[in-house]
Formats: sequence, structure tokens, C-alpha cells
Amino acid sequence: MRCMVMVHATAESEAGVMPSEKLLREMTAFNEELVKAGVMLAGEGLHPSSRGKRVMFAGGGRSVVDGPFTETKELIAGFWLWQVRSMDEALEWVRRCPAPFEGDCSVEIRPVFEADDFGEALTPELRAAEERMRGELAGKG
Repeated sequence: MRCMVMVHATAESEAGVMPSEKLLREMTAFNEELVKAGVMLAGEGLHPSSRGKRVMFAGGGRSVVDGPFTETKELIAGFWLWQVRSMDEALEWVRRCPAPFEGDCSVEIRPVFEADDFGEALTPELRAAEERMRGELAGKG
């Protein structure tokens, strides 16, 4: 199963406080373990929400809201995309992860939808298009 592992933002990450060299070393070592184990598919840190935008969909319209966004506890400061056997395996990896920030912080794990999760709504035509796009993306790596 694939899962998205999200590092929640903190007041410090939203203020643009950069990680220490010690934390960067610890995270690099952890990421190397993930890569060697064949778990990590992608992973990145994100700039504070002050550098972001939200597009709001209402009816048929779209509106753009500039950051920063107020609810820090609901913001994401970084993420990994992992390939694991189970949610338990993902949880084991997160338990081994260095704390992403000084002080209180949290990491959330959520399964990624797979094609079979969509049932009959994902018609053979749509499934073929999905597989074609995945192949194109894999060729860009």
C-alpha cells in the first residue's frame, strides 16, 4: 500500500524557522534508511503557508486566497510518499523518525487511494488512462 506521511506545521515552521544542522543530519540518515528499505517514493519539505495560495471552489466559480493561512495545526510542513505492506509498517517507520521540530509536533499517516478502491466508477477506459499517465510519470523519473 502507498501512504502519505504528513508533517504538520508548527508556529516556528510557519514563521520560516529553518531546521538545525543536527536535525538535517538526522532526517537525512532516516531518509537514507527509507530509501534503502525501498519504502520512500518521494519526500519534500514545504515553505510556510505565507508563500502559498488556496483556490476556493464555490458553485462554478473559483477564487484565490493568498497565504498565510491561520490554522497552523491544519497546515502541512512536509511530506513523504511511502510504499509499505501495511499501516502498521508505516506506523513503525514513523515511530523511528526523528521529531521533525523542537517541542510538540505531529505526523499524520493516510493511505493513498488505489485504483481498486474506486470500484465500478473507474471504468476500463478510465483505468487505462490512469495506467498510461502513471507510465508517463515513471518515465520522467
